[in-house]
Amino acid sequence: MAAPPNIEEGQSTYRPPKFNGQYYGWCKTRMHDFIMAENFELWNVISDGPFVLTKTRGDPIVTIPKTRKEFNDAGRKAIEKNFRAKKILICGIGPNEYNRISACQSVKEIWEALQTAHEGTTQVKQSNIDMVTT
Repeated sequence: MAAPPNIEEGQSTYRPPKFNGQYYGWCKTRMHDFIMAENFELWNVISDGPFVLTKTRGDPIVTIPKTRKEFNDAGRKAIEKNFRAKKILICGIGPNEYNRISACQSVKEIWEALQTAHEGTTQVKQSNIDMVTT
């Protein structure tokens, strides 16, 4: 994992690291650390998917999402974490990368789209490892 030869933005503790499409491994590690330092629960939103507040209803019992009017304070805070994590990722990418993830709805989809674009799928990674070892 090589660091870029010229860091454009400073090493701010308030702004997420900027990713312009190059040095993905370096930026991925920095972004992970920035998010964990901001709030470690935000990383859970990225790795596990967004919080969805649900309720059960009917017979047979069916689980459905709650409407915004039905959220309590704890629910609002959980939903807020989804948007805080998304804001950090979106503020940390350049316009070319934004075009790549603009159709993604959740922060988990954004992270996976960036990973797939810059590292490839699991099959691509395995074939690269096989090619290098032979």
